Amino acid sequence: MASDRSAGPANRLSGHDPLLDEINVRLLQALREDARQSMSSLARRVGMSAPAVTERVQRLERAGVIRGYSVDIDPAAIGFPVAAWVRVRPGPGQLSRVAALAAETPEVVECDRITGEDCFLMKIHVAAVDRLEDVLDRFLLYGQTTSSILVSSPVPRRALPLG
Repeated sequence: MASDRSAGPANRLSGHDPLLDEINVRLLQALREDARQSMSSLARRVGMSAPAVTERVQRLERAGVIRGYSVDIDPAAIGFPVAAWVRVRPGPGQLSRVAALAAETPEVVECDRITGEDCFLMKIHVAAVDRLEDVLDRFLLYGQTTSSILVSSPVPRRALPLG
């Protein structure tokens, strides 16, 4: 399967974009493992000086490849054990209102514009099922909703493959 490996994402990325050369892909992999590590630690991992690595990381940030650093918080651990995927089909002329409402609703943790009969797919976290009803009622002013409560996540959210 070596031929499959040579056509892997890292090779495709580094072959097309000089910003994503082999060293930058290794930096991204290391940052994905531990975004809090020091530049000197990153430098040791890729065999470069800390100032050179700092410049590369800053260039990746400026280019939008690295969009930020975050903490993965378990919603259930902070009182939001109920999660649901909600599709929204806005009524005529309500598209921008649904988008604005999603942006201002703290329980909506993801919202994507999608193709098909529904225009939005949102992920919502709430403390209890009755709180989900309250959130959905806000969107019903502007269109129809279809909800699916998450039971489990056999494949938890993961990073894009880099190589």
